[in-house]
Formats: sequence, structure tokens, C-alpha cells
Amino acid sequence: MNTQEKLPYLLLGASAALLLGAYGFEFLGGLAPCQLCYYQRIPHGVAVVLCAIVLLRPARRREILALLSLVYAISTALGVYHAGIEWQWWPGPASCSAAGGWGGASATLEELMAQLSAAPVVRCDAAPWTLFGLSLAGYNALFSFGLLALSVAGLKQTTVNKGSPDAAP
Repeated sequence: MNTQEKLPYLLLGASAALLLGAYGFEFLGGLAPCQLCYYQRIPHGVAVVLCAIVLLRPARRREILALLSLVYAISTALGVYHAGIEWQWWPGPASCSAAGGWGGASATLEELMAQLSAAPVVRCDAAPWTLFGLSLAGYNALFSFGLLALSVAGLKQTTVNKGSPDAAP
């Protein structure tokens, strides 16, 4: 198995590990995520699905690597944006709190008010955990940038190999 064939496995494993880590910090570590934390999980979920598709349909490797590059660029941007909010470099969204299952069609105003007053507000501008001065958002930005670099390098390699006579379909 050459490097090109290993790349989807690496990207899939890395995105899955980042997702598992986020869920581990939430459910095992007790760190409640803010709304931006939830948004940062979406690109990695999309990447896992795209990597699974390329493993099933290797002929679409180039197109999927292009999509993965876009997904990892978005993930990097979200991580930088969130880390910047935590470092007070720019303001965050006014509605930055964890989403919950609020009420329902039959909930009364009093029930909704009770739920709102009992729910903890998770702020996007306060990092609940840091290591070496970086929050989880900062680490997501770094790891996502690394995955972006790998996917772009893989895309570049598939583009170069596409013109060679011994390139795999």
C-alpha cells in the first residue's frame, strides 16, 4: 500500500480521534461545550464520511481530497475564530451558549422560563481547559491545519500522478 492509499485512513483516523476526544472531554471530563465547540465538530464528522467514501470509491480520490481540503480549511478557520474569541482578539457571537432541547410545542411559558433559568450558560469567550496556553479550540485549529496540509499534499500528488501513464484509475 503506497502513501496515496494510506492517506484516507490517516485522515479518517485523525478526524475520528478528534471527534472522540471532543466527546470524551464532554462526557467523561465534564467540560460542557459552547455553541462554537459544537460547530467545530461538524467538519470532522463530514471528513469521516468523505474518507469512508474514498475508501469505498478510490476512483473518486482526487475529487474527495479536494472536498476534504475545503472541509479542513473550514475547520481551521472555525478553530482560529473560536480561539481568537477566547483570547479576546475579537468579539464572539451574542448567542454563544450551548444549545439544548428547549421545551417543545406543548411547553408553557412558565416551563420554558424554568428551563432557561436552570440551564448553565457555556460561554465561547472562556476556555474551560488549556494546555501550554492553548485551548481545545486552538488545538483544533492546529490539528485541522495539519490535516489541511496533508489533504492538499495528497491532492497535489493525485494531480501529478493523473498525467503519468502508470497512474491508477
